[in-house]
Amino acid sequence: MIGTRSVPDRRAMYVVFLIGFFAIFSTTISKNPVLPLFSSALGAGDAVIGLIAAVSPLAGIVFSFPVGVLSDHLGRRRLLIVSGLVFFSAPLFYLAISDPLWLIPVRFFHGTATAILGPVISAMIAERFPEKKGEMLGQYSSATLIGRSLAPLAGGVIISFFAFSPGLFQYRMVYVCAAIAAMPVVVLILMQREENPRPLVVLPFSLFRRSLATFFLERRLRATALVDMATYFAFGAFETFLPLVLLSRGISAYETGILFAVQVLIIAVTKPFFGRIADRIDKRVQIFTGLLVLGCSVAALPFASGYAVFLLASSLLAVGMSLSTIATSAYIADIAKNEEMGASMGALSSIMDIGHSAGPLVSGIIIAGSGYGTGFFASFLLCAVIAGLFALSVRERSGDSCGR
Repeated sequence: MIGTRSVPDRRAMYVVFLIGFFAIFSTTISKNPVLPLFSSALGAGDAVIGLIAAVSPLAGIVFSFPVGVLSDHLGRRRLLIVSGLVFFSAPLFYLAISDPLWLIPVRFFHGTATAILGPVISAMIAERFPEKKGEMLGQYSSATLIGRSLAPLAGGVIISFFAFSPGLFQYRMVYVCAAIAAMPVVVLILMQREENPRPLVVLPFSLFRRSLATFFLERRLRATALVDMATYFAFGAFETFLPLVLLSRGISAYETGILFAVQVLIIAVTKPFFGRIADRIDKRVQIFTGLLVLGCSVAALPFASGYAVFLLASSLLAVGMSLSTIATSAYIADIAKNEEMGASMGALSSIMDIGHSAGPLVSGIIIAGSGYGTGFFASFLLCAVIAGLFALSVRERSGDSCGR
C-alpha cells in the first residue's frame, strides 16, 4: 500500500487521481485520433491499421493477471514505477518510426502500461479504503475518464495547429505531448513510499498457476469476471457499429460525436455515486441490474426511430455500464483474499479485455451475415445469460462471506 499513515487518506487519493488522469490522458492522446492518421501517413493499409489498433488491448489480456500476482508478492510501488516508465518512454519510440509495421511492437509495449496500472491501482484503493472502496474506485474511474475525454480534443488541436508542417511533424508533436503528459505520472509515483516494503525475489511459475487456479475455482470470482466480459463485449460492439447504424439513418458525424460525449459524461458523473451505493447495498443486486440494463439498451439500438431515441438508449447503456462495472471491482475486493487481491484484479482486467476485443469481432461476423438487429441482439443474449449465471453463482452458501 502506497503512502504513510501520517498523510491524510483524502490527500493520498488526490495523488492517485492525478496519476490516473495523466496516465490515461497520455495513452489516449497517443491513439485517438492520431494513431490511424499516423499509420496511414506511414503507408499502412486498412488491414495493418486494424492490426495495429488491436495489439494494445492484447497486452492487457496477456499481462494484467501476472502483473497482479507480482504486485501481491513484490509490492504495488515497484509495478507502478514500471508502468510510469512505460507511459513516459513509449511515446518517444513513435518519434523514430518510419515503417508502419514497427507500430505493432511499439503499441504492444505501450499497452503494457495500462495493463499494469489498472489492476495495481484497483488493488491499492481496495486495500486502503475497505469500507469505501466502491466510492473511491468510482472517483478514480471518473478521473481517468476525464483524461480519456480531453485527450482526443487535445490531439486534434495539435494536429490541426501543425497541419501545414512538412512530413510527419504534426503527428510526432502529439507523441511529444504524450511523453510530457506522462512525466507527472513518473514523478508522483516516485514521490510515494511503500508502507511495507517486500524483498525483490524471483517468483516460481507454480505461484502464477496456483493463483490463476484459485481465481477460477472460486465460483463468485469467476462469475463476476464473466459479467465484466459480457459488459465490455456489448460495449465493444456498441462503440464499433453504432456509428455505422447512425450513418445509415442519415445522422451526422457531429451528432454522433455528441452522443458518445454524453455517454462518457454520464459514466464519469455517475460512477462515484454508484460506487457509494455499492458500499451500502448488496453489490450482487447492483451488478445484476446494471448488466441487464446495458444488455436491453444495446438490443434496442437498431430499432430506435430517431436521434432522441438513440441518445436515450445510449444514455441508459452508460447508466447500466456504470452501475455494473463499479460494483464488480468492489465485489471482487470483498471476496478475494488479501494476499490474492492484485491477482484477482488482474484476472478481472484480463477477462474484461477479452470481452472488449471479442465484441467487435464476433458482432461484426454476425452483422455481416444477419444485419444489425441480430448482431446487437447477440450482445443482449450474452448479457442475459451471464446475468442468470451470475445470479446462480453468487447465491449465499455456508462458508460464503457477505455479498456487500
